[in-house]
Amino acid sequence: MLETSARLLRLLSLLQSRRDWTGPELAGKLDVTTRTVRRDVERLRALGYPVHAAPGTAGGYRLGAGAALPPLLLDDEEAIAVALCLRTGTDGSVAGIEETSLRALAKLEQVLPSRLRHRVQAMQAVAVSGNRAPAAVGQDVLTVIGGACRDRERLRFDYLDHGGTSSRRTVEPFRLVHHARRWYLLAWDTDRADWRSFRVDRMDPKSPTGPRFTPREPPMEAAAYVARGVTSRAYRYQAVVTLHAPAETVARYTSSGFATVEAVDAGTCVLRTGAESLDALSVYIGMMGVDFEVQEPPELIGYLGVVADRLARAVGPGPR
Repeated sequence: MLETSARLLRLLSLLQSRRDWTGPELAGKLDVTTRTVRRDVERLRALGYPVHAAPGTAGGYRLGAGAALPPLLLDDEEAIAVALCLRTGTDGSVAGIEETSLRALAKLEQVLPSRLRHRVQAMQAVAVSGNRAPAAVGQDVLTVIGGACRDRERLRFDYLDHGGTSSRRTVEPFRLVHHARRWYLLAWDTDRADWRSFRVDRMDPKSPTGPRFTPREPPMEAAAYVARGVTSRAYRYQAVVTLHAPAETVARYTSSGFATVEAVDAGTCVLRTGAESLDALSVYIGMMGVDFEVQEPPELIGYLGVVADRLARAVGPGPR
C-alpha cells in the first residue's frame, strides 16, 4: 500500500508538471507498465482529481480542472517560490489580489515545514520592496495572457503605444516578465515578423485566443530582452557607454530597471540606457563617478562638451 501511495503521489506530481503525457512516457518515468498507469489514473479520479484521457496512438493523459481545487504537490523550492510570489502579490502591482494574497500566504506558511518557513522568512527579511507599481494590471488580464503563453495560443489585443496611438496586434505570446515594477509580454509579432515587448497595462486582450502555434526561441533570455527594450527603445535618445569600473560597482545605479550593465572584463563594463533629453543622460552617466567613453549617440558626445564648458565657467579661473 505504501508503494502504491508513493507512486500515486509521483504520478500526480508528473501530471502537474506538464500539460500532456502519453501512457508510455508516464510508465517510463514511474518504471511500471502502461496497465499500471491506467489503474493509478483511475485511483486518482476516485480521489477527485480530474485526469482526462484521449485514446489512440496520439492520445495521452492531462490533468484537467475540476469542480473543487484538489491538493497540489510542491517540492521545497516550489513552495518557497510560491510563498515569495504571494508576498510580492501584496504590493499592488496586480490590482485586486492584495488581500487574497495575504490569506493564501497565511495558509501556506501554516503548513510549511520549519526548515522552509525559516528560509522564506530570511529571504523576506532582506528583500526590499519599492514603491507601488505606477499602473496596476487586472488579474483577469494577466490570467488571459498567461494562459495563452502556457497553451501556446495566438493572442489578439488592442495596444496603446508610447505615443498614444492605438493598434490591433496579433502575436505568439512567449513569456510574461515583471520589470521595473511593470508587467511586460515578450511575444513574436506576426504582422511585423519580429520579436516585440508590450506593456501589459496598455493591452486590451480579445477573446477567443488561438489558434495554437509552435513556439520560437527569442534572440536572448526573456527578462534580458525586455530590460534592454525598456532601457532604450522607448526613449528619444538611446545611449551605449563604456565605463571604466567593474560591473558590480555600476550595478547599484541600474537597480531601478531603466538601464542594463554588461561586464567586459574585471575593470570595464558597458552601460545601455535611454532618456528623453541629453541633459538627463549627462546627469545620469555623470553621477556614477567613473571615467567613461560614449559609443552612442553621437549627439551626446557634443553635448558633453557643452556641459564641460559650463562647469569650467562655474569653477572660474581660480586654483583648482
